[in-house]
Amino acid sequence: MAALGLLGTGFAVPASADESSAQSMPFDFDALAERMRQRATTAHAAPPAALPAPLAQLDYDGYRRIQFRAENARWQDNDAQYHLHAFHPGWLYPEPVKLYEVSGGEATPLLFSADDFDYHDPELVEELGHDDFPGIAGFRINHPLNRDGAFDELVSFLGASYFRALGRDNIYGLSARGLVINSWGEGPEEFPRFSEFYLERPVAGEPLTIYAALESESVTGAYRFVITPAGPDRQETSMEVTARLFFRHDVRELGVAPLTSMFVFSDVNRSGFDDYRPQVHDSNGLAIERATGERLWRPLNNTATLGNSYFGETDPRSFGLFQRGRAFESYQDAGAHYERRPSLRVEPLGDWGAGLVRLIEIPTRTETDDNIVAFWIPSEPVKAGDAREFNYRLIWGDLEPQPDGDHAYVTETLAGQGGVSGVENADNLRKFVIDFTGGPLESLPGGATIDVLATASGGKVETSTLSYVPASGVWRLVIDVASDGPAPIELKAYLVSGGHVLTETWLYQWRDDQ
Repeated sequence: MAALGLLGTGFAVPASADESSAQSMPFDFDALAERMRQRATTAHAAPPAALPAPLAQLDYDGYRRIQFRAENARWQDNDAQYHLHAFHPGWLYPEPVKLYEVSGGEATPLLFSADDFDYHDPELVEELGHDDFPGIAGFRINHPLNRDGAFDELVSFLGASYFRALGRDNIYGLSARGLVINSWGEGPEEFPRFSEFYLERPVAGEPLTIYAALESESVTGAYRFVITPAGPDRQETSMEVTARLFFRHDVRELGVAPLTSMFVFSDVNRSGFDDYRPQVHDSNGLAIERATGERLWRPLNNTATLGNSYFGETDPRSFGLFQRGRAFESYQDAGAHYERRPSLRVEPLGDWGAGLVRLIEIPTRTETDDNIVAFWIPSEPVKAGDAREFNYRLIWGDLEPQPDGDHAYVTETLAGQGGVSGVENADNLRKFVIDFTGGPLESLPGGATIDVLATASGGKVETSTLSYVPASGVWRLVIDVASDGPAPIELKAYLVSGGHVLTETWLYQWRDDQ
């Protein structure tokens, strides 16, 4: 395919018929990976700012007025029921992304022009003309998720290496990313980007397969996404991801299978927000299932200082950011409908070995900020010339907390001033209320003894009380914790009976600016 340049403020056409942009080329995943491996042996070349002035100068309002024409969706002639839409270049997306359709082992460019969009701005249409764009900002795939004949958005790839998907009856919330490099640490963060996508022409009844080339200063990569959408018989959408990475430089911290979400407040920290809504978040906790079967639940937090938590794991079964609470009354937002935001679970495939799950909590006052990040950090340092491959499954949907019933789970975490109500208590005392339900708590024999195991690293658990609450059907654990100083306090609690663990392990980081 010939490179397309720009002439004046419009998009240029190929210089000659010999440079036809419809030229096909052989393609398979191994060949893409080899090309990216070879590219990692050369210095990174930043993509040129290839947009004409009218698009480069678009603001938020101008960009959102541009809409893809649904009648121009690609693959409408295909009975597989996947429709491909493009995102227009411009505004926050100045670097063109190239799309190709793969069929019969051949990749052919998928081209778009101004004719594929409604602009609601005649002057902009006249300036752009009718020539093919040199690339687009990203794309989305529509598919009948919720009912036959209605093409709902299934997945989108837009901006750097960000992408997101939906289960049945979900609306967009959290996102995933291809890779994270040096996030919120010493020096600037590096943002790899997907620069090319290869989409296999869909086949009816089969998953959709998408390939992507990833590039940044330190790394190149080849990705494969095999997407099985939600449907009448399944609420969740799944993606099997293969990431082959090739490193130009040493990387201080590599973040694999990164997730990005938003948490402003819930019952644990809402006192600092003057808002009629009880909770505002796309996700409210990090869930980890260890290789041993132990389940961890870490409610999210939002305070005035940056939060970092690290969880050492070896071959974890899963980790993810979850939205627990599917009742409208929990949020009272008839526009945002946070009760419909999907959870996202990462299931490592194969041997990931030792490493860390890192959780970053960035202070925010507004729900427009994605302030939560979670990802896997391999224990083996990444050096220039290394090649790594990671395989994992992403599950998007409502995701019931513990479908197997082996452990009771945390339904809610509350917090407030510690001590006895109605009297003055020490400022360094904090009360935490943890509600457990489900699992073995539902079938305990009469007279069974339940023991509480609660610890506070950097502080002291002063009191703990467990009781059953008939009005809500939960077992409520109340602990008062005293801080020893300004350092964050790591809290941990779970319930046991007869030597058997009854619940997932509740974790929390209490910072003194809460």
